[in-house]
Amino acid sequence: MKKNRSQSSALGEVIKKFKNVFIVLGLFSFFINLLMLVPSIFMLQVYDRVLTSRNIYTLLMLIFIVLLLYAMMSALEWIRSRILNRLGSQIDESLNKEVFTASFLSRLYKAGGDTRQALNDLSQLRQFSTSNGLISFFDAPWAPIYLAFIFLLHPMLGWFSLAGMVLIVILALINERATREPLTDANRIGQQSNASASNQLANAEVIQAMGMLPNLLARWQQRHHKMLYQQSVASDRAAIVSAVTKFVRIAMQSLILGLGAYFVVTEGMSAGIMIVASILMGRALAPIEQLIGSWRGFVASRESYTRLDKLLAAFKQSEQLVTLPKPVGSLHAEHVVAMPPQSQEPILKGVDFRLPAGETLVILGPSGSGKSTLARLMVGVWPASKGSVRLDGSDVFKWDNVSLGPWIGYLPQDVELFEGSIAENIARFGELDSVKIIHAAQRAGVHELILSFPKGYETQIGPGGSVLSGGQRQRIGLARALYNEPALIVLDEPNSNLDEQGDLALINAVKLLRSNNVTTVIITHRPNLVALADKLLILNQGRVQAYGPRNEIVQSIRATTNKPEQKLKNADTL
Repeated sequence: MKKNRSQSSALGEVIKKFKNVFIVLGLFSFFINLLMLVPSIFMLQVYDRVLTSRNIYTLLMLIFIVLLLYAMMSALEWIRSRILNRLGSQIDESLNKEVFTASFLSRLYKAGGDTRQALNDLSQLRQFSTSNGLISFFDAPWAPIYLAFIFLLHPMLGWFSLAGMVLIVILALINERATREPLTDANRIGQQSNASASNQLANAEVIQAMGMLPNLLARWQQRHHKMLYQQSVASDRAAIVSAVTKFVRIAMQSLILGLGAYFVVTEGMSAGIMIVASILMGRALAPIEQLIGSWRGFVASRESYTRLDKLLAAFKQSEQLVTLPKPVGSLHAEHVVAMPPQSQEPILKGVDFRLPAGETLVILGPSGSGKSTLARLMVGVWPASKGSVRLDGSDVFKWDNVSLGPWIGYLPQDVELFEGSIAENIARFGELDSVKIIHAAQRAGVHELILSFPKGYETQIGPGGSVLSGGQRQRIGLARALYNEPALIVLDEPNSNLDEQGDLALINAVKLLRSNNVTTVIITHRPNLVALADKLLILNQGRVQAYGPRNEIVQSIRATTNKPEQKLKNADTL
């Protein structure tokens, strides 16, 4: 798509920005793990120095030094934890705008999937970056260092510890291989199940009215049970490996004491070395065991990373968009071929027309002829596969929508309002300018209706405007389209939910737009709006069947229609 540019490893670029932070975390982990040797050295000094010399002063000095080093280690761990917390927040701050935008574009272009998943993935990455799972990756490289110290104490104890480490690493690999597929399947099925349930429950009234809940519940449960089964398989396998790993670790620590005792008896090795070797082996095995324990979180974070990386690469808005001053409003469709995103079948097939600034165009045609698709192209929502729709000579889709949006008024066929007040919705959630808000409401003929609510313009409409009727939503949506006096207004079936009073308000609004020379495009089947048109465009199966001044098109239809009753129908409703 023209507004998107592919980018390899979009997340990788963000992670690189924090490489210095990771280096600092590595340094902190270095000193923390170095201080982890203190208990072993203290134990060795107590056994081999204090107990043999019976010197209380030496014991007190060792205790003082050890407590000082413990305090230093605790302070370093506290600082490392704070760095991790801030790292997670900074990664989130660096990505949340792009992730939100990419989710929006994914929804806009109907790329499929649950758009909320991206925000959940971002939360998963942030949580993992502040968890012990990430710390275990910094601590794991120290396992060989602890092992080297054991070799220095006694080679056989070192080889015994190495065998234990190798065994636990093998168990970790077995755990990864055993749980990878079921966890991946569980996550995939869970996402599909939740997305499907969310879409279905959004139509709760239809489900309730026609008794569809049992059928939809059974459909959701079928997927949900598959997800639970895959999770159970992964959890059962992980539990087995975890139990075996715990047995190996505990057994190794006891066996190394037994092996050390053997060398104390047979070779006269110091008892302190026996205890120290057991402690060091425990420290060497701890990061590996911690990695196994946090593996599920790591796998989930890895999948979140992959999904986010693909999303950001596929839906990253181009920075090279045209920024121009307020348009005059002339429209020109040049041999437009267009199809919905993710589709290969064109809906518009070579549409071509010119609409001078300030004129009113009414678009007619049967369902499926491409009217709403053409409306989306006019306001820059969808791109044209071939050709272009130009506003004041510039391709609308290549125009920066943030700078163009204030000069565009758009009322889609399915009106969507957002949680907030009526005033916020009319002002498009920008700065609340009371004069502009009331002016737009008055032009849309909805000012008196809004004042009839107990809180007037401050009325909270709920998610999707749930507290309003369909007609009220459509009228407030019209006020939103008229806000800030845009240069181009596109109304797609603007009176589909209106009563007689609302229909009259719409007609007056269109008349006012005509008198103010605002370029207006209306998709409708109502004859009272057709009478307001300067130009008529008739679409049929994605092609222009007729285009020109309204009177000429109406006369042409009447001249080519044989039945008198059909003449009136074609002239007034087509």
